[in-house]
Amino acid sequence: MTSIVRTTTPYSYSAAVRAADYVFLGLHRGFGDTFDEQLDGALGGVRETLAGHDVPLEALVSVHVWLRDIDDLPAMEHGFTRHFHEGEFPARMTSTTAFIDDDCMVMIDGVAYTR
Repeated sequence: MTSIVRTTTPYSYSAAVRAADYVFLGLHRGFGDTFDEQLDGALGGVRETLAGHDVPLEALVSVHVWLRDIDDLPAMEHGFTRHFHEGEFPARMTSTTAFIDDDCMVMIDGVAYTR
């Protein structure tokens, strides 16, 4: 059996779970006063978590982006171009939801392939 490695949090979820050739990411959110600050922080957190498994951000194959406000979709589209090269974007699903934290505008989860 392949070992499973977890990036734990103080909460009841892991920030990441590495199993075989995949790293499954739990929620990542950013902080700040603007949507761009929060998106950059969330993707920076994803990058940092993956780096802890010796996996680059470019290995991200699928993401689910959760927005509080659908009007932030154009800013999210633009924000992804700051973190990924043209033509190398992960597969993505975008949804809207209410968050427990009133200040939260965006959360991201996803899957990275390690080979």
